[in-house]
Amino acid sequence: MHQDTIGADISKDHIDLHRLPGGERLRIPNDRKGFVAILKWIGGLPIDRIVYEPTGAYHKAFERFMIAQGLPISKVNPRLVRRFAEATGRLAKTDRVDAELLARYGLLLDPRLLRKNTHVLNDLKELHVARLALLKDRTAAKNRAKNLTQLLLKRQNDVRLRQIDTQMRQIDEAIMRLINVDDGLKARFAILVSIPGISTVTAFTLIIEMPELGELDEKAAASLCGLAPMSRQSGRWTGRAFIAGGRAIVRQALYMPALVAARFNPDLKATYNALIGTGKPPKVAITAIMRKLIVLANALLRDNRKWNQKAT
Repeated sequence: MHQDTIGADISKDHIDLHRLPGGERLRIPNDRKGFVAILKWIGGLPIDRIVYEPTGAYHKAFERFMIAQGLPISKVNPRLVRRFAEATGRLAKTDRVDAELLARYGLLLDPRLLRKNTHVLNDLKELHVARLALLKDRTAAKNRAKNLTQLLLKRQNDVRLRQIDTQMRQIDEAIMRLINVDDGLKARFAILVSIPGISTVTAFTLIIEMPELGELDEKAAASLCGLAPMSRQSGRWTGRAFIAGGRAIVRQALYMPALVAARFNPDLKATYNALIGTGKPPKVAITAIMRKLIVLANALLRDNRKWNQKAT
């Protein structure tokens, strides 16, 4: 059996589409009239997925329309698609070629479909990006404060720090409002904060930056946030395993919860002490705790249950 997959290459002015296995093509304007034309082109036939890449602001209207129509859509990582193109020997890059490439990527690799509440997750993502920018601003302002000597500049820097704190608090409140009005996100948030060491900020970071959590196996969950050890071996030579790649934002969000869990979560504290007892460096032991936290969060969300001491 074959799957009907459409690749959509989205630009500012138009969208190129390629449908497999038939190979039909279509170019439409990137506006509501064009989106309606896509529905007519599909013609009510079953579609397994429409695959597209994020393109700044240009894909958002297309995404909202397709979700509202109940069509299965999959937003894929451009870097992975480019590597797929290189692996298949397709080095040319045009809109039509990219649309076909996206269709083949979706047909062969079966990427994850977006949730129906993707528009809420997009709003949460926008807020979280702003929050991360404010965090960088606050760090820069605190560093500047160490070197300022002019009274005027000190006062301005203090005002800026207070402004940043106010704006971050407002963003946190807006994020929690969006989570609380969505029953599914509210339930996920309650499960995450039930885990000792997972704070409100860490919980909504996991919800926003790793929406797949709860739908993965253990290895995939650890790998997605860059916490799965990567072995190095060739012939008789065996190198030291290391972690790499993954979503750095999630990994950074788990660092402080891992420190807390290593002290106050009985099960994870025992794991940490056991690793230290075998001669593992503290950073390696903390990384192992971070990995256990994300695996635990994935399992609890998958089973739709809150943490208890026997959960690990």
